Amino acid sequence: MFFGLELEALQIYWWVVLSLLGGLLVFMFFVQGGQTLMDELSSNALEKTMLVNSLGRKWELGFTTLVLFGGAAFAAFPLFYSTSFGGAYWAWLAILLCFILQAVSYEYRSKENNVFGSKTYEIFLKINGFLGVFLIGVAVSSFFSGSHFSLNSQNFVQWQHPLRGLELLLNPYNYLLGFALIFLSRILGAAYFMNNISDEAIKAKCIAKLKFNSLLFLPFFLGFLGWICFKDGFFVGDGGVVSLKANVYLQNFLSYPIFAVILVLGVVLVLLGMVQGAKKCTKAIWTLGVGTILAVFALFLSVGLGESAFYPSLSDLQSSLTIKNASSSYYTLSVMAYVSLFVPFVLAYIAYVWNAMDKVKITKEEIANDAHAY
Repeated sequence: MFFGLELEALQIYWWVVLSLLGGLLVFMFFVQGGQTLMDELSSNALEKTMLVNSLGRKWELGFTTLVLFGGAAFAAFPLFYSTSFGGAYWAWLAILLCFILQAVSYEYRSKENNVFGSKTYEIFLKINGFLGVFLIGVAVSSFFSGSHFSLNSQNFVQWQHPLRGLELLLNPYNYLLGFALIFLSRILGAAYFMNNISDEAIKAKCIAKLKFNSLLFLPFFLGFLGWICFKDGFFVGDGGVVSLKANVYLQNFLSYPIFAVILVLGVVLVLLGMVQGAKKCTKAIWTLGVGTILAVFALFLSVGLGESAFYPSLSDLQSSLTIKNASSSYYTLSVMAYVSLFVPFVLAYIAYVWNAMDKVKITKEEIANDAHAY
């Protein structure tokens, strides 16, 4: 037993862990956002190489966080993992391809005699930055809009649409979060460059891009919040019966004020980070980062721990997944909970390495004389 917790408490614990990983993953999208800004922030090849190397020292952290999110979902909520990753596989394969392109690009962009040339790998990085982030936003949006699947008596998934997850693109409301994440990632990317690179010309361009993308982010994010709060949601009633009910997600925030407090705090910090960045503060990335983590954390908490299904089915309401019917057994959750106690040590190590790498800011002189630059 994990400190004497019952099954329901362990299910809540693991959803909290998964929600936190979701927030960390979105923060790590500063890498993807930076990749989309490379051409816009650089005026020559040396400046572009500075930007690529700034991101190249951190891109593995985002990839690792994505793997951790998938691993935690597999361990704690295997029915969700098998239903989403096994049913909507065209959508997840597209996302995976975007991240494979990223890994290949950092490895081969500056290799001598590569047959494709550096420009091709820079295009791959932009595909990862734009399309990869957008598709993840659309996939997460399905937690609120629903997906076309049903489960039989043995809990085998039957996907009810031939596009296998890509049909989420047919719902324009899913685009709200997709575009919001793109612009948020670009804001984070610009703020990260301001903090990590010592170059006044690049910093001035970062400030301009941060301001512009902030204006684009706000309407999409506020539109997403308005949509989920006032749409019909997938309400879980007595006995786990799922039905459509108006304003379910708004009611989740009203019924559990802690979720609303965390969300508001996160949004306020993101707005404050935007103002800091616009005023040339190089520490804006940390304010933006904490705000992003808290806001995403609150959204995940509300949909999973509120009175709603976190992975709803449009084809068969009773096939919708909740943390109760999608979780692993008590024994598995208990054992994995002990393993999760090592996570703070891993995070502490990441923070230590991050600080060690960033003690000296990237300069043109360093990159020009680095024989191992990305």
